[in-house]
Amino acid sequence: MTNMIPSFPMLLQRFFVDYLRQQRAVSPSTLAAYRDTFKLLLAFSLKAIGKAPTDLALTDLNATLILSFLDHLEGERKNSVRSRNARLSAIRSFLKFAAHEDLTSLAVIERSLAVPQKRHDKAVLGFLSRSEMDAIIAAPDCATWAGRRDQAMFMLLYNTGARVSEAIGLRVGDVVLDVSPVAHLHGKGRKRRSVPLWKATATTLRQWLRHLPDTGPQGYLFPSSAGKQLSRSSVTQRLAQAVAQATSKLPALAERAISPHTIRHTTAMHLLQSGVDITVIALWLGHEHPSTTHIYMEADLKMNEEALSRLQPIAATPARYRPPDQLMAFLQSL
Repeated sequence: MTNMIPSFPMLLQRFFVDYLRQQRAVSPSTLAAYRDTFKLLLAFSLKAIGKAPTDLALTDLNATLILSFLDHLEGERKNSVRSRNARLSAIRSFLKFAAHEDLTSLAVIERSLAVPQKRHDKAVLGFLSRSEMDAIIAAPDCATWAGRRDQAMFMLLYNTGARVSEAIGLRVGDVVLDVSPVAHLHGKGRKRRSVPLWKATATTLRQWLRHLPDTGPQGYLFPSSAGKQLSRSSVTQRLAQAVAQATSKLPALAERAISPHTIRHTTAMHLLQSGVDITVIALWLGHEHPSTTHIYMEADLKMNEEALSRLQPIAATPARYRPPDQLMAFLQSL
């Protein structure tokens, strides 16, 4: 007796419930990103091929449909190439799972898996100088409750290089401020890491705890005014206010695009420039692979190259290469 081939709706449910939640135990953020990808894909399929989600077959997810969906994301939804590639990664993950469940669709799945990630230019890392970072940390009005919270939060973000999600998720019990101050961060994929705190950071946090309504171990370290978890958008808004305030002392900040993630880049670059080993920085930032941290070395090298280029003698004019014939001229023009 042959096994019944699972339908597409059944496969998608198994993918989310059995594979992602139980077998891989992905984080809620990853689950939400995959969910949103398939909500967009199913809505697009309805318009593109006229099939409702429950009527779709696995073979409908062919390379043509996937490429059209990706072009739709870029062209109509104005998604970046990075977002497009993230959606494609989610679809690929499902197809690899489905390949083990429906062998009759392998040919279609293989062609769909061959759809490549789109290459794109990587933006130059933005980070702040030490004086700029100090000005932003000092900007909040410490005469107010929110100002004291913001200053403590910005200082911890700079000290630890924490992601916004890690900072707003911190509980009072996650921070030790005794002999060896340390913050226990909960990172991506439920990974935990402990980052030492500077004396100045520990002092600021001790002062902040005196104004915190809930100092129990489970209370949020940086709560909203209602005592709830602070949202990402609130952190971005409060940082924008601090940057605007700091601009009065450092006008150049007005021309910068500064986000909470900029502080994370700033931490990494300042550690690198202070001579901290790249593998230590990877552990500090919670990077799963040290290769991810190499972008900071590349950014630092680029800065050094730009500085060296200013030292080149301006009198030396390099000779321009002239191709010997028309074919070589064509190749040179490409």
